[in-house]
Amino acid sequence: MYSHMMVGSDDIERSKTFYDATFGAIGGNPGIIDPKGRLIYMHNDGLFLVTPPIDGEPASCGNGMTVGFAMANPEEADAWHAAGVEAGGTAIEDPPGVREGNGMKMYLAYLRDPDGNKLCALHRM
Repeated sequence: MYSHMMVGSDDIERSKTFYDATFGAIGGNPGIIDPKGRLIYMHNDGLFLVTPPIDGEPASCGNGMTVGFAMANPEEADAWHAAGVEAGGTAIEDPPGVREGNGMKMYLAYLRDPDGNKLCALHRM
């Protein structure tokens, strides 16, 4: 259903530091910056981009929006979370761990990136 996910940033170099660390913690390659100044990551058949807003206005995070990244196991989610905090992200919600509800059992870890975008590492158990 989805082709890609894109979030805004007012500081692409700061975002590159953060996302290189989080994606690197789960085996991803460093992002590339294209001629339009967009930061691009390709990993596990997914495409994730960070861009200065096209309209020239300041970047802002979406209220109620969460970008979820699939993890292979809880250890990968923990590595992603730790790398994100170390690279300038903020731990939010409950600490990383198992959540159960609606007949599902998942391992979740939440961060806000340096621009305030809400991110989630998710492993379905």
